[in-house]
Amino acid sequence: MEENKKHTRTRIARRPSEGHAEKVDYSTSRSFDSDERPARRYSQDRSNANRPRRTDGDHKPFGERKAYGEHKSYRKPYGSKPAGRSGYGKPSFGGPKPAGRKPFNKHSEAEAGMSAMLSRKPQVNGRYSDDDTVKTEIQEVVRLNKFIANSGVCSRREADTLIQSGVVTVNGEVVTELGTKVNILKDDIRFNGERLKGEEKVYIVMNKPKGYVTTASDPHAEKTVMDLLKGCPTRVFPVGRLDKNTTGVLMFTNDGEMAEHLTHPSYNKKKIYQVVLDAPLKEEDQQKILAGIELSDGVVAADELEYIDAHDHRQLGIEIHSGKNRIVRRIFESLGYEVRALDRVYFAGLTKKGLKKSDWRYLTEGEVNILKMGAYV
Repeated sequence: MEENKKHTRTRIARRPSEGHAEKVDYSTSRSFDSDERPARRYSQDRSNANRPRRTDGDHKPFGERKAYGEHKSYRKPYGSKPAGRSGYGKPSFGGPKPAGRKPFNKHSEAEAGMSAMLSRKPQVNGRYSDDDTVKTEIQEVVRLNKFIANSGVCSRREADTLIQSGVVTVNGEVVTELGTKVNILKDDIRFNGERLKGEEKVYIVMNKPKGYVTTASDPHAEKTVMDLLKGCPTRVFPVGRLDKNTTGVLMFTNDGEMAEHLTHPSYNKKKIYQVVLDAPLKEEDQQKILAGIELSDGVVAADELEYIDAHDHRQLGIEIHSGKNRIVRRIFESLGYEVRALDRVYFAGLTKKGLKKSDWRYLTEGEVNILKMGAYV
């Protein structure tokens, strides 16, 4: 069989006049295995010249088309009820919106009320629970060589040599015995007649998140507030306490004198909390809290108590100077309310302004001076 044998195509054509089929041979025109196929001539094969034109009934000029909005739409107008279905349809994106409806933010009014309450207060900027009377865990008594080393004079081993050489005095007396302990807050410690200041004092404010225990160390706690201060090279301690589920302003320092000044009951430092209850607070209960509530450890009265949301009396702002353990929660629990959320927004002039949850910052020198002067109660 020849390799280049041409294939023959045959079609049957029927003559309308004679009514019988006729064979037509195209064998002289193409070969399937030929590389030189003739190019198609679209001008002849696909010409639009002989195509039938549409009639006016089949096609409308552009100007006669239906106007926008006249076409059939499957969207239902807002508020209409589709047939065979329960409920109401959702509004279309381009449809009319109900008159008088405004975006709803359940926190906006409460936040505005809380801000109004804070605006009336002086501000610096900005295992126990909620107990600001707990003594801050600052180590006041340390070894003399450690104190000298923390002052930046030398290392601990070199400090021992200085002590034995008789150039270190404590409260005016020369100390040569190794292992001597000193009180960093009360003792006057000098090297060659120059008083040593110890390590640099650090002051920090944090916006405490929920779920962290306020303690410097607790082997039973999964998370403590110290876990959030890993970027701080200085060893500091929390000033006062906030409950594990209480959020808000929390201060840290290594200045024991400052911590004592901020937490001792005699200084009456103000605290403001934003409270969310399980039920609206009755007006008669509000007056009771302002007049004074009898608790197991004495009578406690709020300095101020406000509804921060005119439409939701579960949300309150309370100012109090008592730092007793869980004092805010116990006040409301004594009247049959449950505190669902508690956030401290103000402490002795400090606020959490500009701090997100878990964030902290160092206080400026000006802020520290204001706290030391006791300008803000």
